[in-house]
Amino acid sequence: MEERSLRVYQEKTFFSRITNTITKLLIPTRIGINGMLISMKRNNALKNYEAYIESENMEDQSKKEAIEKKFEDIYALYLESIDKYIMDSIYKKVKNDTANDFEKNALTKYYMIVHLKETEYLEYKYKKQMYLLNLDYENVISSAKTTVIERYKKLYASQMEGLYKGLLKHYSIKLADNLTPGAKDEIYHKIFTTLEEYIENILPLKMEQNPDNKTYKEIVGEYQNFERFTVGKLDQNDNIEKNMILLGLSRKLFTHSLPLIVAEQCYEKLLDDARSLIVDTKVARKQEKAYSLLINLMEEYHVKLLATKIYWDKPSARDEYKQFWKKYQKIKENKDNNYIEYAKEKQILFLKNDLKKIRANSNKYYKIIQFYCNKLVELGAMRNLKNTYFSEGNYTKPLKNIKEKVSNE
Repeated sequence: MEERSLRVYQEKTFFSRITNTITKLLIPTRIGINGMLISMKRNNALKNYEAYIESENMEDQSKKEAIEKKFEDIYALYLESIDKYIMDSIYKKVKNDTANDFEKNALTKYYMIVHLKETEYLEYKYKKQMYLLNLDYENVISSAKTTVIERYKKLYASQMEGLYKGLLKHYSIKLADNLTPGAKDEIYHKIFTTLEEYIENILPLKMEQNPDNKTYKEIVGEYQNFERFTVGKLDQNDNIEKNMILLGLSRKLFTHSLPLIVAEQCYEKLLDDARSLIVDTKVARKQEKAYSLLINLMEEYHVKLLATKIYWDKPSARDEYKQFWKKYQKIKENKDNNYIEYAKEKQILFLKNDLKKIRANSNKYYKIIQFYCNKLVELGAMRNLKNTYFSEGNYTKPLKNIKEKVSNE
């Protein structure tokens, strides 16, 4: 079915017109039959899913495995019935120009996913199941009874969570490949998009179904913060902040599907985006907003990720971070007593720490290095002295910039 071509060439003869007219009349009947078949298979899947959940505490392992296998088989048949509905009903309605906008968009999305089959089979496998489930979920919400909706939500949320985790794990593995910068950026975009879709569409269902879950209680504040970015038009600064929140949530929700080493690369990508935004922004107010975001992002990166890091490639890097962490904790002690002084010292610590890293690639980061130095001068952590020159024969050479010397100290 997936390989059927969308291109249908047919000469508009008298007989073809009659055939098209008859087909249009038959389509509503076919939709009704398909809808009935899907409903039957859905109910069967729900029944076996509930039996599968009840069997989790079963001591008889062989019986437990048999119930699980039965559910998997019936669930596969259920998805196949939804797939057949798309091909037999929506496809024919689009072909005969009787489809509405929703059906046209649904078919377009379907073929975009099928297109992945030849090049990205695993991504195709996960996305197709997610698409089919979501299509029937919308159908159930709009037409089913309340009791059916509540039962179906449990199946839907559980299966979708597994699919999202599988998709994130797939992207994590892809990120480890030897990719070009452009291909890496595409994977980063897919990771953030997948996180956003899950947190926006699936997490609310999971939180509703498990109100006493400890993890969900811990992330309520972050989730509410994320909700601010689900409405209205977002600028680049907003997108970076939204992705920062998504990464913070992922450290609680997807510890295994999005490993720490991958989350670290995602944080570093956001740090680079924030640095670029600062140097590319010419409006002072927007630049200060981007700078404030960068400081928050640095804190998130160090507190939520590096502080939980157990395995370090280089022992020297671990020891260096320990020294940084001691300084950070000491600064935090002053937070309640003198917040202004705390905020100032925190900026100085983060800027100096980041300067050590980005100076290794000064050609790429020379603009942001200059910005950091100017900020450190404003904060009183660096003196801004003019370069001093000395003569050697017929040449005049500048001494090393005093800013860098003071910053290193």
